[in-house]
Amino acid sequence: MAKSGTASRLAGRGAERADGTRRALVEAAVEVLKTEGFGGASARAIAGRAGCNQGLVFYHFGSVVSLLLEALDSVSATRLAAYGESVAGVDSLTDLVDVAAAIFEEDLDAGHVSVLVAMIAGASSTPGLGPEVAKRITPWTDFAQQAIDASLGTSAIGAAIPSADVALAVVALYLGLEMLSHLDGDRTPALALFDRAQQVAALVAAFGGPAGPTGSAAAS
Repeated sequence: MAKSGTASRLAGRGAERADGTRRALVEAAVEVLKTEGFGGASARAIAGRAGCNQGLVFYHFGSVVSLLLEALDSVSATRLAAYGESVAGVDSLTDLVDVAAAIFEEDLDAGHVSVLVAMIAGASSTPGLGPEVAKRITPWTDFAQQAIDASLGTSAIGAAIPSADVALAVVALYLGLEMLSHLDGDRTPALALFDRAQQVAALVAAFGGPAGPTGSAAAS
């Protein structure tokens, strides 16, 4: 008869293995979405990349779609944390545009946003997926709104601009630029838009918005 301590250790190891399998499947799903898109994200493809039996996809997640949503959650949580660190202390539009441009290039290089883009594409052909993906975009727009509010501060322009609407437009533009950049592999037009955004930020500063030390000095 096995001792209770032995049974507990075996149960603990089993839970660790199960957690390890779940993590491996989520990571594999992320990579498959990046490289193959939603259409190529089958249980077989994901399990093959994770090095396990495809039946474990359904054992741990119930369905491929549930696994893909968890993969999206994983990427979103990681990226939002990174974005938060990047904009911490940013209190001007010019600095915010600089950070956004750097994040954009980083995401293009790593393929982070392509996971969300793939899920958006899949929502058009998968019943019930659209609302689930939409719910996961809300934290992105909330984050964008907070960053915009922090950058505009209490300026007159900040009070006049509906930051929630601007945040939605920013997220939509960001995703659109990501898709276009992947289509032809040319990120130059997208980066040019960030240069234009810097010009707009300078104009905002000239009319009373915060643009950093240089803009503040010029306004005074």
